[in-house]
Amino acid sequence: MKILEDMWNQAYEYITNVELWINLGQGLLKIFLIMFISTIFIRIGKLAIGKIFFFRGKSPLRISERRENTLAKLLENILTYVVYFIAIVMVLEAMTINVGALLAGAGIVGLAVGFGAQSLVKDIITGFFIIFEDQFSVGDHIRVASFEGTVEEIGLRTTKIKNWTGELHILPNGSITEVTNFSIHNSMAVVDISISYETDIPEAERIVQELLNEVADKYEEIVTPPELLGIQNLAASEVILRVVCEVQPMSHFKISRLLRKDIKLRLDEHGIEIPYPKMVMYNRKEQVG
Repeated sequence: MKILEDMWNQAYEYITNVELWINLGQGLLKIFLIMFISTIFIRIGKLAIGKIFFFRGKSPLRISERRENTLAKLLENILTYVVYFIAIVMVLEAMTINVGALLAGAGIVGLAVGFGAQSLVKDIITGFFIIFEDQFSVGDHIRVASFEGTVEEIGLRTTKIKNWTGELHILPNGSITEVTNFSIHNSMAVVDISISYETDIPEAERIVQELLNEVADKYEEIVTPPELLGIQNLAASEVILRVVCEVQPMSHFKISRLLRKDIKLRLDEHGIEIPYPKMVMYNRKEQVG
């Protein structure tokens, strides 16, 4: 009974201790204000970064749009990390925790962990050089090993690549050793046209060339007028003509489809049909002696 009575008295003292509740309320209020102000500061900072790059985009000394998007995203990430780190330190101080001793201990532990976290250091260093050397930027279409897609985000540790079917690949920067960037230079659209052996080849070439002269100004993605190279191959049942066209980066798929459609419609107008496989049956009769 004596023990229960002592526990009740202690609990009663805590409950009736007004100063304790005031200090607890002040601490919770400080933590709430710290997190609220941190969130507002991050939003304002991201808005300011967006405005800076918006006005820089109108400057005659601007850098490429793809590089601007990458730097803007990176600055937003760095701002978020720094603000949240400061907020966590301030929250610990509001909880009357000795932050100085905690940071000193964390520094010693971090030094020990650093020797085992070589992959993390490698990811950060590689990410820095990817951004510094402008190997690829947000919005570029790249291929890394077996992964291919559009770059969604570049961080100091990871890179996010979205495939055309919707999958999002998150790759550590340290694993990126070889990159193929399809978005820096112009692409080449290649279209093969099949016509039958019975067709007048010079006439077919003339019809296709007339069309190519017309579509040069039809599609804005075309950089140089399409060129008819001539006969590319003599297949079993068809003659293949090849058309090439320099287009804007990653526009070759679209322009190739459009050129195939236009050429098919123009050939149909002149009665030139696309060939189909044919089989000739030969029956040899044995002569009776």
